[in-house]
Amino acid sequence: MPQINTGDFRKGTKVMVEGDPYDMLECNFVKPGKGQALYKTRLRNLLKGTILDRTYKSGDSLEAADIRKSDAQYLYRDSTGYVFMDQESFEQYTIPTAVCEDDAKFLLEGAICNLLYWNNQPIGMTPPQHAIMAITYVEPAARGNTAGNVTKPATVETGAIVQVPAFVEMGDKIKVNAQTGEYVERVKE
Repeated sequence: MPQINTGDFRKGTKVMVEGDPYDMLECNFVKPGKGQALYKTRLRNLLKGTILDRTYKSGDSLEAADIRKSDAQYLYRDSTGYVFMDQESFEQYTIPTAVCEDDAKFLLEGAICNLLYWNNQPIGMTPPQHAIMAITYVEPAARGNTAGNVTKPATVETGAIVQVPAFVEMGDKIKVNAQTGEYVERVKE
């Protein structure tokens, strides 16, 4: 693998540290009064999700991680995790439930996601930006409570709960930001 010099460190750079792939979350250049320049970095382990703070001297280098992204279609969930089909090779991969539990709250069958691969093995998933979901349960709006920005909890077809405006009713379809879990708009059919 190629080496990445400290001068090329940027947010989003994927590097290897102690045999694990890491994503660089921050990189700050520090030039003390005397001595060598320093690069203070904050790294997130792509396999475990842990955060690591490291300082590197000017002239140091790290090995680049063999990370790639590819589109994949979500097929179904089984006892071991979420099953995806790569859109290029048509191979099926299972990502453990613990890895993508938070990202999969608004995942509908057939949705196109981004899979993150390390050494040709999937290690993570990014859901589509928006999902259109049907409301399966919501409390009726209180009469006369129309002033201001009133919201109420609603359950969508995947079982996730979204805060929606008071005018949304059961059976409505809404657009949800799948990455933040926020209501975007009501969808007309």
